[in-house]
Amino acid sequence: MARKYSKKASAKVARAMKKRKAGTLKSGGSGKTVKSRKQAIAIGLSEARAEGKKVPSKKSTKKAGAKKTTKKTTKKTAKKSSAKKTSRKSSAGRKRKASKKR
Repeated sequence: MARKYSKKASAKVARAMKKRKAGTLKSGGSGKTVKSRKQAIAIGLSEARAEGKKVPSKKSTKKAGAKKTTKKTTKKTAKKSSAKKTSRKSSAGRKRKASKKR
């Protein structure tokens, strides 16, 4: 079976892991010291990709807009007869209802 990652790519990851353990591995964007093992692996693979080594492409992340939408179930309430009970609506109640409509 063929290798997924080339030997040079795994050497890059090993180098990144050693640098992380020594505390000298810095992230590209902010320049902060990398403490996460996963981030160190990602940096090694990214460097290998940049040099054109055999590394599988990045997994694509799902976009926020492509989320599945679930149907909302509406709860039907029984209407009470207004003849028995008369209530005055407060201004706060009207504001709440107005904001729900938006």
